[in-house]
Amino acid sequence: MLRNMVTSLLDHERIRTTDAKAKEVRRVAERMITLGKRGDLHARRRALRVIRRREVAAKVFDELADRYRDRPGGYTRVIKLGHRAGDAAPLSLVELLPGAAAKAAAGAKPAGKGAGKTAPKKGEPEKKAKKAKAPAAARGEKPAPARKAAGKKSPAKKGATRKADARKSGGRKTTRRKSDD
Repeated sequence: MLRNMVTSLLDHERIRTTDAKAKEVRRVAERMITLGKRGDLHARRRALRVIRRREVAAKVFDELADRYRDRPGGYTRVIKLGHRAGDAAPLSLVELLPGAAAKAAAGAKPAGKGAGKTAPKKGEPEKKAKKAKAPAAARGEKPAPARKAAGKKSPAKKGATRKADARKSGGRKTTRRKSDD
């Protein structure tokens, strides 16, 4: 089954399957592409042990090896899709990433913070920057009430602390015992 799924992924470049199968298919498919990048006879024979069709193996060694030549790994991605209606199995989409040539042709955007921002074009009004709020006293409003002392806890705070304690203890209920003092 795994060999068939890897062959389908390399042929169609996208398959839909369960999360667990997707993670396993990803490992094997990336190994096949790495073998394709090596390109020697031994690598081709090792790849043909897994890949079921010679046409797909030829695609791996010719097309995909060239596409990912400069990439050191990470040729696939797994996208979670949700749950299947019949048995509620978690589904994922496994797909091959576009190569460097495809990114260059599409005009790849720079990654990072503020990457999508561009300067306004001529004739377009500039967006106004958000003004920082002045303190409440300066605006003529009533200031927010001061926080209570650190030693005293309100009843709502006690409940929140118990929930946080339960999370820390792995969901086990903790009992508090009163001392004999």
